[in-house]
Amino acid sequence: MKGNRKHSSNLLASRRGGWKSVLPLVAGLLLSVMSTSAFSALDRIGDFALLDSGGTFHQLSRYQHRKALVLMAYAQDCSAMDSLLESYTSIAQQHSGDEFEFLLIDTQDLDRPELSALGTELPILEDDGQLISETLDIVGAGEVLVLNPERLSLFFKGQPTQELASVLASIIDEGVSDTVRQSGAGCEIVYPQKLLHAESPPDYASEVAPIIIENCADCHRQGGVGPFALDSYIMALGWSPMIKEVLLNKRMPPTQVDPYIGHSAGARYLDPDDVQTLVHWINNRAPRGESEVDPLEAFAARDNSAWAFGEPDFIVTGPSNEVPAIGVMDYVYDDAQLPFEEDKWLRAIEYKAGDESVLHHLMTFVTPPEEDFWGAERESESVTRRFVESYLPGKINAVEFDQGTGVLIPRGHKLSMQFHYVTNGQSTVDETQVGLYFSDESDLKEKMTQAVASRFVLPPNDHDFEMRAQHILDKDVVITGVRARMNFRGKRMKFVVESPDGQMKELFSVPAYNYGWQPHYLLDQAEAVQAGSTLRVIGAFDNSASNPSNPDPNKEVTFGLESWEEMFTGYFTFYEQ
Repeated sequence: MKGNRKHSSNLLASRRGGWKSVLPLVAGLLLSVMSTSAFSALDRIGDFALLDSGGTFHQLSRYQHRKALVLMAYAQDCSAMDSLLESYTSIAQQHSGDEFEFLLIDTQDLDRPELSALGTELPILEDDGQLISETLDIVGAGEVLVLNPERLSLFFKGQPTQELASVLASIIDEGVSDTVRQSGAGCEIVYPQKLLHAESPPDYASEVAPIIIENCADCHRQGGVGPFALDSYIMALGWSPMIKEVLLNKRMPPTQVDPYIGHSAGARYLDPDDVQTLVHWINNRAPRGESEVDPLEAFAARDNSAWAFGEPDFIVTGPSNEVPAIGVMDYVYDDAQLPFEEDKWLRAIEYKAGDESVLHHLMTFVTPPEEDFWGAERESESVTRRFVESYLPGKINAVEFDQGTGVLIPRGHKLSMQFHYVTNGQSTVDETQVGLYFSDESDLKEKMTQAVASRFVLPPNDHDFEMRAQHILDKDVVITGVRARMNFRGKRMKFVVESPDGQMKELFSVPAYNYGWQPHYLLDQAEAVQAGSTLRVIGAFDNSASNPSNPDPNKEVTFGLESWEEMFTGYFTFYEQ
């Protein structure tokens, strides 16, 4: 999995052998500055997204606050690389105040530790599997692309020369209407997997379908929350252009996180080799292959109606929530009264959506009679609460708590639930069930959640409004999970622990926050944290036109708990040591 990629550099080096290095051309650079005389408008390109070597998310279409995104191909083994980089950096410095964004892109498929060791001044994008370099048709090291984020088009493709500087000056004056292409290339970029798959495309039944089953088919099925079903070869073929698009711009799979910071089985990691397999299969006309059995059809026939842990000890049935065919629904809140005459300890929980096609997420807290769903979070920036679990589409929503721990439901308390629905063109009614499993043990450690938040005023047209929040622990705890919570303008959030002696440990990072997906990430490795440590939440908002979810970038937004307001809250799930 991609989440384990940082541990597999030796394996990757062995598998890929010597092809990760570029092949130097005979005499450095051919710098013929003859530009083509274009007869058409700017050449179109596709949207794409990558993390850089520092874990920051970059997406072309999210740079609309800039006049252009400038990208240079970087190849570590190219003998001319230092000279090329010096020229490119010089041009970047000349235009530092002109609303351009200058980046590098790794064309050799290096891992993050290798990229970080390069020490480049400019951010360098991690192009796993070389797919974006390949898609942008990068031929040689030092090749520069000047991209139009608003129209997803190409201003310039060439070398870091005066020609590039002239094009940037023309963009400032809005004088570039046709793509300018400059001949010449540095060291050749080799795409061995592209060549291999061109000769022998990935097999649908044995290679492609298993990836779709593992990563897509739980949502993209009949009755699922995905907008179309991937339940046969014909459906995969028909939707293949869309599949390629959302893979390259990282819109899917959802809830992607930084694979180099922590790990959670609940995150939607997608191995770069699997992405490469899917995209190359699509690029090679998506062949059906020779298999008589269609694995997607067989997978679609499975039955998930049974409870994962057997019949629950108690079933809470949610309200009958009507969901219209179209429109945007605000959150629906409901309190479920419980009839228990004594305290109860939960050892596990399972959600069963009434209509999986519209229920997008569901959060549940244990609350006393006088509190609503938000409880003390309405008034305080740091609150300890009883969080049960969350529902997320596309998987079996059954969670068994760590051995020796549980969620306490004190006598007289209730469940407070927040429902988020998406419309899909058909009106329906959702009546979700929550299966509760009790423990007979009496000495369990109570699983709690620490909400760590900030109050703020978010200015208009700010593409990177940085935020921080913190809480100092007064006892030793074990952190088992985290959850990021912002609204439409949320951009990123990272969870960090600072020990009393000042050492920082990054637990988890959500570099591309999406309001539509708010999972509770259970950590594969729980983190023991001593008293006196500081829990830190570090992130940012994007209140600009570059944020496709932003209702109004010209609006100043204040803190609030409703969807039309903004909040910045990181949740740390823990139990005391």
